[in-house]
Amino acid sequence: MLAVPEMGLQGLYIGSSPERSPVPSPPGSPRTQESCGIAPLTPSQSPKPEARAPQHAPFSVVVAIDFGTTSSGYAFSFASDPEAIHMMRKWEGGDPGVAHQKTPTCLLLTPEGAFHSFGYTARDYYHDLDPEEARDWLYFEKFKMKIHSATDLTLKTQLEAVNGKKMPALEVFAHALRFFKEHALQELREQCPSLPEKDTVRWVLTVPAIWKQPAKQFMREAAYLAGLVSREDADQLLIALEPEAASVYCRKLRLHQLVDLSSRAPGSGRLGERRSIDSSFRQAREQLRRSRHSRTFLVESGVGELWAEMQAGDRYVVADCGGGTVDLTVHQLEQPHGTLKELYKASGGPYGAVGVDLAFEELLGRIFGEDFIATFKRQRPAAWVDLTIAFEARKRTAGPHRAGALNISLPFSFIDFYRKQRGHNVETALRRSSVNFVKWSSQGMLRMTCEAMNELFQPTVSGIIQHIEALLARPEVQGVKLLFLVGGFAESAVLQHAVQAALGARGLRVVVPHDVGLTILKGAVLFGQAPGVVRVRRSPLTYGVGVLNRFVAGRHPPEKLLVRDGRRWCTDVFERFVAAEQSVALGEEVRRSYCPARPGQRRVLINLYCCAAEDARFITDPGVRKCGALSLELEPYDGASSGRREIRAAMQFGDTEIKVTAVDVSTNRSVRAAIDFLSN
Repeated sequence: MLAVPEMGLQGLYIGSSPERSPVPSPPGSPRTQESCGIAPLTPSQSPKPEARAPQHAPFSVVVAIDFGTTSSGYAFSFASDPEAIHMMRKWEGGDPGVAHQKTPTCLLLTPEGAFHSFGYTARDYYHDLDPEEARDWLYFEKFKMKIHSATDLTLKTQLEAVNGKKMPALEVFAHALRFFKEHALQELREQCPSLPEKDTVRWVLTVPAIWKQPAKQFMREAAYLAGLVSREDADQLLIALEPEAASVYCRKLRLHQLVDLSSRAPGSGRLGERRSIDSSFRQAREQLRRSRHSRTFLVESGVGELWAEMQAGDRYVVADCGGGTVDLTVHQLEQPHGTLKELYKASGGPYGAVGVDLAFEELLGRIFGEDFIATFKRQRPAAWVDLTIAFEARKRTAGPHRAGALNISLPFSFIDFYRKQRGHNVETALRRSSVNFVKWSSQGMLRMTCEAMNELFQPTVSGIIQHIEALLARPEVQGVKLLFLVGGFAESAVLQHAVQAALGARGLRVVVPHDVGLTILKGAVLFGQAPGVVRVRRSPLTYGVGVLNRFVAGRHPPEKLLVRDGRRWCTDVFERFVAAEQSVALGEEVRRSYCPARPGQRRVLINLYCCAAEDARFITDPGVRKCGALSLELEPYDGASSGRREIRAAMQFGDTEIKVTAVDVSTNRSVRAAIDFLSN
């Protein structure tokens, strides 16, 4: 098969064989044209993707930042004792009765746009501002969701603060990451004064597994801007997928550190009231006595007791229920070293805890009027934050078997603003409202029945369960024995009860780690120490480039025919690098070689395309879209004596990010190569 780049590219595709020299063009073939860059070459057999062990720079400590939608935090461990995970110091401020191992994902900037504070400090300071003064300050909360929902994410994407003012999203994220960097380094210096500062830290950032490549690249760019690492030391920063991190951590747990929801006592609403999972695996333990050799390997490799009781090849689902998204992944445990293999591409959707907050906002709109709520949020932004904090406190106490109503404090600013806007008080609005399960209490609060609170959870909880059920119906997922429920939203007794009720009948064992809200953060630290633990992943999309192939009548559409110099070519052919749902091993490479169109060319730019389908034929097919560009930066070259120049690129699709390296075959020197997903 002859294959050359699509029309308009600034480089020439010359085949995929990693070992051959550039092949001269066949007689009569078209010459290089600057306008379209066509130079078909003698084809060679494409090799199978080649696996290569990833190389990582040395480091002394891993610092992981779990950047969540509603709360964030960091943790670290030293390379000398990688499994001793140090949690960050507890934060000042916060809410009564809530552990402060994380801090709210809230950023406050001055009216001039300078950094002021983050987390509880930002929230409390903004709360104390005079209402008129607060209008000028830029307060951002739950802004991570913007990166997931933006269909046209670029480096110029804007975020809107609570007061309606906008700022570049990249700067907002960089401010937050810089805050964590400074706090983490300060704590490291205090714990280990002799620790050298340069090339010491490997940073890990967590992102949802369902995030696409542009969102992952955006987080990396924000980390560069925040000064976590430089572009020259890009390998010092790892992107960890949140459910993967949770899976890595769960495999280290002991039996007493897990709770089996199927063993919950009726009416129980708290995690600690359920018995441990130990007894659930006695039968498995008895069966595995016959295979002690396998178990010894697992325990010696640091795998926890639960995993040692599992058979090689056992499958399980991790459901990461966070503030903004639900993120599902399916892993298979591999012996003897306890590595993990992904069985189905990551799935999920925007069904996080913020969905409950939005349902509450809609409820307020039904009672007081959507126009009033919008006006109040815009003109009294700090008071609106107070109201959301009050609701969050009550949301955490909701449970399926809770008795008694829930009182939610309305800020005085809300009550006063409503009276001035509407001419009557909030009690009158509640009496006139068609919402009969919310009343006005004598203490001056909204009084909501438990059933009403649980109803606010239902759309989000139903979405989570539907996603899990759809995943379990896939043939690749048959034989799953366990479901790990993790993430901040997994602390909710409402969610735990609903998942167990829906999935328990399937014989699926639903398990929750005791420190469920910190599972991802701790797992990200372990992932940073040993990123090769997830050995095989599934490609979420099909990736490839557009090329010219020799036209074959009857197989290729007539409208794709291009005739040049007497040769017949089929345009817009989608040449696939990797297919959607294809298993790709860590370090596995897809190699292609390219030839610059002109001898003095300094840059080769090749458009990348992607789609969800596995069988797309042309880059013009429905669902196929341009998603990025492969860029090769070339050094000056004198090819008069050595002939055509060949640049060999190697792409890896088995990591958490798509990676590329390249080498100039004539000089055997590395070529600066990158894939840009943010410049479409």
